[in-house]
Amino acid sequence: MSANSPKTPTPGNRTAVWKSITISLTDDIAQGRYSSGDKLPSEAQLAARFGVNRHTVRRALAAMAEQGLVHARRGSGVFVAAAPTDYPIGKRVRFHQNITRGGQIPAKRILALETRAADKTEAAALDLELGDIVHVYDGLSLADEQPIALFQSVFPAQVLPNMLTSLEEMQSVTAALKACGIADYTRLETRITAKLATATQALHLRISEGAPILRTTGVNIDPTGRPVEFGRTWFAGDRVTLTIDGQEP
Repeated sequence: MSANSPKTPTPGNRTAVWKSITISLTDDIAQGRYSSGDKLPSEAQLAARFGVNRHTVRRALAAMAEQGLVHARRGSGVFVAAAPTDYPIGKRVRFHQNITRGGQIPAKRILALETRAADKTEAAALDLELGDIVHVYDGLSLADEQPIALFQSVFPAQVLPNMLTSLEEMQSVTAALKACGIADYTRLETRITAKLATATQALHLRISEGAPILRTTGVNIDPTGRPVEFGRTWFAGDRVTLTIDGQEP
């Protein structure tokens, strides 16, 4: 074989067939071809569509079930567990309102609450000095009991000394800010970046390591323009559709 001859792909360089099927079916769900509650084609039909045996299809469906995308009903088939959730991004981003508006039940789970020194990025976002004390809330957002996002919210401790106590009691940023004297807040800016899930993120979100995720970073301010929250959120890419709300006042 000459030096310029194309190399034959080795098995290690190819995407496993069952993974390709998983990606294709996940895209079908993301594009709305199958909605929440819809029954997927049978294993025999999918095997014919992709030109594989039923065992390969079964492995792909099992991977999707592990991610919470589908669920099997004995004797009935495999059904879509959830279609992507529309999540508007605007001046007043409220998790519970966004999820409820989409007809789903919102919930949050606290992963960690701590007080520590602000890093460079946090200090700049909150208009603090490097090393100033901040309260940090790490959590998991769910819609209909399915994890859709990991998040981290950082608050200036001097401005909001009782924030962690309020968060532990209420598990709602909006309610906790109100309890701390911030009756209203708005989003100053939001940045959206495509990322790949780390092993830890994948574990929490019940997705595969390296699966696509969307990271947003944003700063919320009170009515006087003072920064009160710096947030980072990592959305499961196939479960959430971020939309920009241009009509919001």
